[in-house]
Amino acid sequence: MDQAMVTSDDASDPPVAPRTEIPPIISVDDHIVEPPHLWKTWLPERYRDRGPRVERRRLGDMTWVGGAKMYEYELDAEDAPWCDVWFYEDLVHPNKRHVAAVGFDRDEMTMAPITYEEMRPGCYEPKARVADMTANHVEASLSFPTLPRFCGQTFYEASDRDLGLACVKAYNDFIIEEWCGDSDGALIPLIIIPLWDADLAAAEVRRNAERGCHAVCFSEIAPNLGLPSIHTGYWDPFFAACQDTQTTVNMHIGSSSKMPAASPDAPPAVAASLSFNNAIASMSDFLFSGVLVRFPELKLAYSEGQIGWIPYILERADDVWKEHRAWGGVADIVPEPPSTYYYRQIFGCFFRDNHGLRSLDEVGVDNITFETDYPHTDTTWPHTKQVAGDMMGHLPADVVWKIVRGNAARMLSLDIEACPGT
Repeated sequence: MDQAMVTSDDASDPPVAPRTEIPPIISVDDHIVEPPHLWKTWLPERYRDRGPRVERRRLGDMTWVGGAKMYEYELDAEDAPWCDVWFYEDLVHPNKRHVAAVGFDRDEMTMAPITYEEMRPGCYEPKARVADMTANHVEASLSFPTLPRFCGQTFYEASDRDLGLACVKAYNDFIIEEWCGDSDGALIPLIIIPLWDADLAAAEVRRNAERGCHAVCFSEIAPNLGLPSIHTGYWDPFFAACQDTQTTVNMHIGSSSKMPAASPDAPPAVAASLSFNNAIASMSDFLFSGVLVRFPELKLAYSEGQIGWIPYILERADDVWKEHRAWGGVADIVPEPPSTYYYRQIFGCFFRDNHGLRSLDEVGVDNITFETDYPHTDTTWPHTKQVAGDMMGHLPADVVWKIVRGNAARMLSLDIEACPGT
């Protein structure tokens, strides 16, 4: 459409501004439902009989209980629906419809058990995923894990650390060589780390950076997992490896295995509404930790955290730094206002956040990215272009290009064309 002002056929109507065309999208937060063969194929042979495996079992109704456990259910319930269930050490992990929701009507995206045959193939098969992306105006996609959870907690919580490390490496090998392998850049690799050892984590970052991977999962609030905090210096070898290799640290909501809630008996909708709270806490932690001072080229990304809350937490953090740093314990470790480090090193991520878009000056047009959340219930698939246009069609073309494409490419070290007209 011509970017000049257009008018309707009725001369009495006011002029209508044209909508900015949405360029092909780079989605920085999608998900993979791991295929049943993953660890059977990619684990060294000596581990395969003990690695994660899928069995088809009957599964009774699932009940939300929250926390790391999240659901309760009856395995092998008589006459219950069939479900493809993952087993690993003591873990029993059913596949659930709301995690593989694409293709179902909104009211059918429930916690019902699901088999792979009932899922849309794009949930677990790379060529089918790329086809669904193409139909959804998405050029490239970064996908978080499901069975390992959002930062590899599954293998951290297991008892056999040698097996856990082998499972982490097998997952990463699968992601780089099979999931992303022949996608011609459409599927972007995102690895997990052995959370129990910062030096091993650093080595895994470097190993995969040599193969072109520049994105790694991490916990938004590591102490919630029983791990050292970012204030201890324990994670510095990991952060150094990420900085040295231009690997972005991606922290998905839920990556601390503790979703925010109010009442203990609140429905899941409360936790879903409050899901960004952990991102607020995590960003505050990083802004006052000195990590971003010691590692000035380290990049952080808050995946699925939304963006509308960012202006106030930056305002509050700067005010605390200005008024309270003498007794607040940060005078010596944070030499500049905390917002300085946000604008320099942190990316937010959203899929629906009109309030955040109305605050672009404070959020930062260079600090936000876009996602489709395929195949979860929040997904904008297959209408992502329309959703993005409705939210951002009024913005200048160069701003839209940054939000849905350019910032993601910079965050993930992708080689793409420059913004047209610049």
